[in-house]
Amino acid sequence: MTSLKTTTPLPDRCTETSDLLTAAANEAENVRSPLYALIAQQPFFKGLNPQQLQLLAEQALEMQFETGQELLHEGSAANRFYLILEGQVVLETELAERGIFPIQTLGPGDDLGWSWLFPPYLLNLSARALTPTRTIFFYGTRLRERCEQDHDLGFQLMQRIAEVLIQRLHATQQRLVECIGTNKLSSLPEP
Repeated sequence: MTSLKTTTPLPDRCTETSDLLTAAANEAENVRSPLYALIAQQPFFKGLNPQQLQLLAEQALEMQFETGQELLHEGSAANRFYLILEGQVVLETELAERGIFPIQTLGPGDDLGWSWLFPPYLLNLSARALTPTRTIFFYGTRLRERCEQDHDLGFQLMQRIAEVLIQRLHATQQRLVECIGTNKLSSLPEP
């Protein structure tokens, strides 16, 4: 016979399985990590169930970056992503003969590095901390494997990522319009 160890007091009469399950769920919630709570508070993950949030927490850790430190490098393997808690990060690309070109600045609540979910699993942009930056780092390749096993989680993340990608495309278009308006891209060859 297996005993249930819990610090949560069990009901006096645990004759129903639901009482035991409720007590076990309450205990599991009490032992969840501070990272779980931090992830659960993020708007990006709103609506995910506790099991999905726990799975995310198991694939994550908190990381900090100093001003100027690179989080992601364009063209390298996409195997991680970040959620920004504090600080600012610039997304940028390198243009031939023009150097580094900033695309968008991100801040708290923003996420970056979603290429881990899409073949060929290469980063499309670089990301660099503009200020001291605190993030939640997620192991993208491990999470991709979980998404392949748990299609509901994969669908939930895909919906959120699609929204982010649309926002990033819009920001890139806006940046292009700004540069054309100020004639900064006039020397680029025509397509």
